Amino acid sequence: MTGFGKGKASENGIDITVEIKTVNHKFFEYQSRMPRAYQFLDEKLKSVCMEKLSRGKTELGVIIDDTSEDALSLTVNEAYTKAYIDGLHKLAKEYKLKDDIKASSLVGNNDIFITKRRDIPEDVIERLALSAANEALQNLYDMRAREGERLKADVLSRAEYILSLVEKIEARSPETVKEYEQKLKEKIQELLGDNTVDEQRLLTETAIFADKVAVAEETVRLRSHIKAMHELFETGGPVGRKLDFLIQEMNRETNTIGSKAQDITIAHTVVDIKSEIEKIREQIQNIE
Repeated sequence: MTGFGKGKASENGIDITVEIKTVNHKFFEYQSRMPRAYQFLDEKLKSVCMEKLSRGKTELGVIIDDTSEDALSLTVNEAYTKAYIDGLHKLAKEYKLKDDIKASSLVGNNDIFITKRRDIPEDVIERLALSAANEALQNLYDMRAREGERLKADVLSRAEYILSLVEKIEARSPETVKEYEQKLKEKIQELLGDNTVDEQRLLTETAIFADKVAVAEETVRLRSHIKAMHELFETGGPVGRKLDFLIQEMNRETNTIGSKAQDITIAHTVVDIKSEIEKIREQIQNIE
């Protein structure tokens, strides 16, 4: 499920920000970006994500800032500076230049100074990073939960519409048998003229047709799958894969009804059901 969460933890001038973004994916996939010096955090942060996220492509970013007064220290590279100044004096003498070396002549040379960041214990970095990651995951979860409620409402609304279409098929199916019987009777009378219609043979042919086009088993299973869908949403937790399985089963039952249908009304209704199933399938790809 798509989502974004951000968390921050601070201590003694150290600010660590963790950002986590997830997009739809069939399985759990993890990528991270962070300063090379802090790569030791990667496996720990991945484990925290795996505990909370069962599927989806997860991108995690870590930003570490040290804003304390002693975060950086500058020292002069004595040996280099002496050699550099001696070189400038020699240059001025050899080419008869004005020898007026000032401090401003040196500041543009990055090699004059040695920059050193203060050492922060790894356990402090790890503690702050995990705290920020947990906050980011909670914010991500809250965002995904809101999106999940919207998707749940949409899926269940479509499921209810499918139920109404199933009811339409169940009401129409017996009528197709009656219409077949009437048409068959009229056809026989047309062929036999005034001769009496064999009622027993007519009943037999009608029963064969009724058995051939019967869809009661399929509609019952469709109802059962929709009921299971409701129950899955009520249980909570990751339901995406189970919903995907239910949709496959619903599609199978609908295809069977379509193959049995010898009625234009039922055939059109089957098309409508398949259209709604496909829309639900698209939505549940966004559900964990």
